[in-house]
Amino acid sequence: MALKSLGALVAPLLLCCALLTALLRGVDVYDALLTGARRGLKTAVDILPALLVLYPAIYLLRASGLPELLGRVLSPLLEALGVPTETGLLMLLRPLSGSGAMSVASEIIARCGPDSLPGRTAAVMLGSSETTFYVVAVYFSAAGVKHSRWAIPAALCADLACFLSSAWVCRLLWGP
Repeated sequence: MALKSLGALVAPLLLCCALLTALLRGVDVYDALLTGARRGLKTAVDILPALLVLYPAIYLLRASGLPELLGRVLSPLLEALGVPTETGLLMLLRPLSGSGAMSVASEIIARCGPDSLPGRTAAVMLGSSETTFYVVAVYFSAAGVKHSRWAIPAALCADLACFLSSAWVCRLLWGP
């Protein structure tokens, strides 16, 4: 019980420490809060066009059935690499959509079981990878980067390395 009430005090204590530090340094706290809010709103306005394009594009791709078709086509290659074929669609969607990947992972876990190799692999893949195109769109837009050059190919290579290593580590730990 004491640990629970101590945990409830962490946020107020951190806030008090931040306020005390600001006061000791002579920082105008109200002005700093307004400046931060102004910057946050500017960032939100800057990334809005990227989000307005990205979300419908992801929805259209998912609705087209193309990811499922690619997953079936790639299943022999995945099997040869030691990756559970059930995770093929997850690997295709994760760089595009976090919520789409989450729904696919939930489906894999519901169908195969949470303690199955595909279920565990899906969970590890989901937890150790990133929604590449979302991150590039949001952060590059916020930073004012117009040309991504090699960032997207490098990030997709990192995603592939993450997916393969997730499958191999899960196979190593929990067997075939």
